[in-house]
Amino acid sequence: MAAPKKAESGQVAPASKGRSKKKAVNESELLTVPDGWKEPAFTREDNPKGLLEESSFATLFPKYREAYLKECWPLVQKALNEHHVNATLDLIEGSITVTTTKKTFDPYMIVRARDLIKLLARSVPFEQAVRVLQDDTACDIIKIGSLVSNRERFIKRRQRLIGPKGSTLKALELLTNCYIMVQGNTVSALGPFNGLKEVRKVVLDTMKNIHPIYNIKTLMIKRELSKDPELRTQSWERFLPQFKHKNLNKRKEPKKKSVKKEYTPFPPPQPENQIDKELASGEYFLKESQKKRKRMEELKAKQAESFRRRQEERNKAFIPPKEKLVVKPKKASTETKIDIEAIKEKVKKAKKKKLGALPVEEVKLKIAADEKKKKKKK
Repeated sequence: MAAPKKAESGQVAPASKGRSKKKAVNESELLTVPDGWKEPAFTREDNPKGLLEESSFATLFPKYREAYLKECWPLVQKALNEHHVNATLDLIEGSITVTTTKKTFDPYMIVRARDLIKLLARSVPFEQAVRVLQDDTACDIIKIGSLVSNRERFIKRRQRLIGPKGSTLKALELLTNCYIMVQGNTVSALGPFNGLKEVRKVVLDTMKNIHPIYNIKTLMIKRELSKDPELRTQSWERFLPQFKHKNLNKRKEPKKKSVKKEYTPFPPPQPENQIDKELASGEYFLKESQKKRKRMEELKAKQAESFRRRQEERNKAFIPPKEKLVVKPKKASTETKIDIEAIKEKVKKAKKKKLGALPVEEVKLKIAADEKKKKKKK
């Protein structure tokens, strides 16, 4: 048989074209999920013979959860008995145990029962925790206690995740369709798989000092983009915001600025030694006895100055403080003299005065008198 001819450069064999098209079609079909599609439920027909071995899981719970578990325990047993799983509550030891039975047909149900008792032990209410037994719901318990070394810083970041009056946590729950419970050193999340992935990312970023509002903004944009069927197969990097990390504690400018000196080709002047200083002051030419006398005088002057300062400091305690001048209040005169004659004159003048406008004749006389006065002045 003759060997098949090789395809020339720049040409593609017809068989390879068909294969590449089939591959492309298969990949696009895998990426798109039909709307309203749901995984078929696991029934007894899928596993008619049941399980070969008995499996069990146990978990401890804190003392303060004892009262609540006592109240809701009948509901827990009822929910697990529907799936043929036994549950026992040991109040003395403080533990919950779940075990499979001969009637249990779903092998994964024991894992879900284990998640249920873990959530109950971590302060998740029964109404939410029982949802983990459904096929489309899972749980994730994130341990955050060891992520931050400083206790005060850890409490602040945990409170930042909750937000004022739980607003940040509520926004995260709405965007991820998950129930989130922050308790002690753990964060318990319950919901769909995609939502749990986002919740874990936000919680870990918050513990790394990245504010949750940045991740919430990104989730809001992703939620809007997912509604467009054309953008499902495209990259969303161009739409998502890019937040830069800012460290505000670091100084933008140095505290001590070093100013560069101007460049000069000449070397700096040589520093003066002791002999040069003595030559400049004239002390070099003095005799040894004169030098000694001069040093003693300087020493005595220094001692006298320091003695004077010490005396002033000691005498400060004996100097009396300046007293404020006390101004005596003037006594009000008790005797009040009334001038009766002056009052009588005022009353007479008031009686002579006429109320209302002046008559026309008096007005004319006043005007004539004023004119005469003006002429005399001129």
